[in-house]
Amino acid sequence: VQLQASGGGLVQAGGSLRLSCTASADSFRSYVMSWFRQAPGKEREFVSAIKSSDSRPFYADAVRGRFSISRDNAKRTVFLQMNSLTPEDTAVYYCAADRHIINSAIRSAGSWDYWGQGTLVTVSS
Repeated sequence: VQLQASGGGLVQAGGSLRLSCTASADSFRSYVMSWFRQAPGKEREFVSAIKSSDSRPFYADAVRGRFSISRDNAKRTVFLQMNSLTPEDTAVYYCAADRHIINSAIRSAGSWDYWGQGTLVTVSS
């Protein structure tokens, strides 16, 4: 599965961005999808995920209430709407996919099978 992330850019604190990740897999609807991010000098961290079966969302505490994940199976795309951005959200954002990941492993970067190339989000103060 190939993943293509886009939508990153430079935004002022308090602003919004919408990230997109499009998958090459015809069976996209059967994949759990997620977003992780990695700031300079830090480990990759979980941001959000969305289940394949019922589109149940998962969020990291740091983004809950500000970010929203959604998916469009017909377009094979997952979205991350990011609102009320702060400089602490500055990072490279990666999308990931997996068909068989279990809920308890969703927040672990090492559990995901497929990764996109990342898109840079920079939030200025």
